[in-house]
Amino acid sequence: MAPLSRVRCCPARPTHPGSLATSDPVVTLPARPESISLAVSQTAVIVVDMQNAYASPGGYLDLAGFDISGAAAVIQNTKGVLEVARAACMPVIFFQNGWDSDYVEAGGPGSPNFHKSNALKTMRARPELAGKLLAKGGWDYALVDALAPRPGDIVLHKTRYSGFFNSQLDSTLRSRGIRNIVLVGIATNVCVESTLRDGFFLEYFGVVLADATHQAGPAFVQEAAIYNIEKFFGWVSTVADFKGAFGQIPPGD
Repeated sequence: MAPLSRVRCCPARPTHPGSLATSDPVVTLPARPESISLAVSQTAVIVVDMQNAYASPGGYLDLAGFDISGAAAVIQNTKGVLEVARAACMPVIFFQNGWDSDYVEAGGPGSPNFHKSNALKTMRARPELAGKLLAKGGWDYALVDALAPRPGDIVLHKTRYSGFFNSQLDSTLRSRGIRNIVLVGIATNVCVESTLRDGFFLEYFGVVLADATHQAGPAFVQEAAIYNIEKFFGWVSTVADFKGAFGQIPPGD
């Protein structure tokens, strides 16, 4: 899906990425391992794969045997994050993970994705599910109703774990002067961490809001992913601290 056009009246961004307008507000976000200062005009919120596949009963993760009990809290916490981000005129970017209805984008037997994707493996093990998991246009692929994009939000498609791989994300961010990305969504240890890692290599400052993410697998993989991000690739904060920092920006300012 092509990016949706922004329709809200927001202030112009600095001409050159990395430069700050004199009126550009900067907030200090409490985080681990240390607080981080973020220019509002250079910061975007990225919602990773909040689709029925990952967050709804009967979706791919649920059918594949993963515990999705934490998804409801992620949905609720993400709603609060997006309210604050939109009020501060920060770009909100949604990712939808999946493939065309014929699964050409998923890769054939010559692709490691064919062998490692649990969605593809689940469909091979359960033929009655063939064509139903993570296929564009299907219920599984759709974003959850509670987090439907608003006018001005951006929706991007991705075919692999990382949101930067073969997608429009890098150009979408650079064209808007974005240097900082705040990530929420599912799964922390797979697509969230993969996207933040690739962003790190592309010189983006990445922050994960830990209580607006949920893992695929046992609880220890959430802890491991958060540890990796905090120690090696970015910063870890909370929904409450995000709201406290960015909620101080007057709406539309």
